[in-house]
Amino acid sequence: MTGVKFPHPLVLLVAGLALAAAASWVLPTGQYERRDDPITGRRVVVAGTYHPVAASPLGPLRALVVIPKGMVDAASVIFFVFLIGGAFTVVDRTGALRSAVEWLVRHLKRRDALVIPATCLVFALGGVLDNMKEEIIALVPVMLLLVRRLGFDPVTAVAASLGSAAVGAAFSPINPFQVGIAQQLAQLPLLSGGPFRVGFLLLALGIWIWGTLRYAVRTRAGQQAGAQREATPPQESSARRGAVLVVVLATFVGLVVGVLRHGWGFDQMAALFFAMGIVAGVVGGLGAGGTAAAFADGFTSMAYAALLIGFARAIYVALDEGRIVDTIVRGLFAPVAGLPLALSALGMMVLHTAVHVPVPSPSGHAVLTLPILVPLSDLLGLSRQVTVLAYQYGGGLCELLTPTNGALMAILAAAGVRYEHWLRFVLPLYGLLLGLGAIAITIGIGVGLR
Repeated sequence: MTGVKFPHPLVLLVAGLALAAAASWVLPTGQYERRDDPITGRRVVVAGTYHPVAASPLGPLRALVVIPKGMVDAASVIFFVFLIGGAFTVVDRTGALRSAVEWLVRHLKRRDALVIPATCLVFALGGVLDNMKEEIIALVPVMLLLVRRLGFDPVTAVAASLGSAAVGAAFSPINPFQVGIAQQLAQLPLLSGGPFRVGFLLLALGIWIWGTLRYAVRTRAGQQAGAQREATPPQESSARRGAVLVVVLATFVGLVVGVLRHGWGFDQMAALFFAMGIVAGVVGGLGAGGTAAAFADGFTSMAYAALLIGFARAIYVALDEGRIVDTIVRGLFAPVAGLPLALSALGMMVLHTAVHVPVPSPSGHAVLTLPILVPLSDLLGLSRQVTVLAYQYGGGLCELLTPTNGALMAILAAAGVRYEHWLRFVLPLYGLLLGLGAIAITIGIGVGLR
């Protein structure tokens, strides 16, 4: 990837949108019938019901109109990004974040190499438990403060946060939005195959932490001087700053409880962060005017990241309005039926990677593909558990690099990391992890994983 320079992310996404619109003129249109699934509570495709439908090509005007439609479709995520950006700008204006980072750095002298593995494990746990993704945008300012103060670059911040969460989610034995929905659709007991998945999860995290730490150490020398120049003199945290940190901590405790126990979505999370910003501003002594000004500045700083999420979503909207999403899925997976058993499973994993580009939602990907693949797997004599593994590893690992993943593009934008710089870091590790997934699938077939 050395010397390769990708277009601006917005140019990349608009090119993807243009390609989706062009495909609506070329590919045959067709759809599967859908039904409401009482187990997952989602609309899923009905296998064997693919049929041609009237063509719906996107002309220039319709292709442009899907951009605001994508914004509307991703509105809950976009407003979540705006509100957490505003809330954390308020917290930053109080000085609490910088004080906390300075305190942490002072207490990690000669042990700061532990920060990267520890941070990776924390974010990986978020991926394992709850498919943490957009929520990480809120933590980008904190991660940037920490890694810069320790002399690491912004790529390290993205790798330790989003990267670790994506790897944890892809290899998770309990992630409700990936393996949970997939096992329900495959009519498998929830948490079945857990020990097998845990073993490969530990190996995957070992690979990712090793790669992240190796990169951080290799790039640290050039960053260290700048980090020392940016360092602020040690100072004791004031009572106000300590109170603000308590508010932030309480917010994240409330977030975890709300998501895991009450099924909160982006609307509830956004409201929680908005409340956090208000309380932090009052407690931190900013006053009503200062808090409002900080919110406004935070909204401004997140505008670009929010736009990327909307543009990324518009690509799927274009494919859906062109009625070719189901055509793409059917065309990709039909050839694997003629392959030997092991090759068909590995082919499914690779093709899930391809499907995840136009359908970047893990749950949407599952309800679209698995009702088709489970009957096919039964006909081939392939274990349904292995079929779920192929979906997890293929689609889940694609979260690390697909430009249609709005959260990835937003986090890269917020961290100031160019897409090609991220690819230069992530592609070797992605190859290793995909290879690990292939080994897991092969062993799963060999041991008769059910």
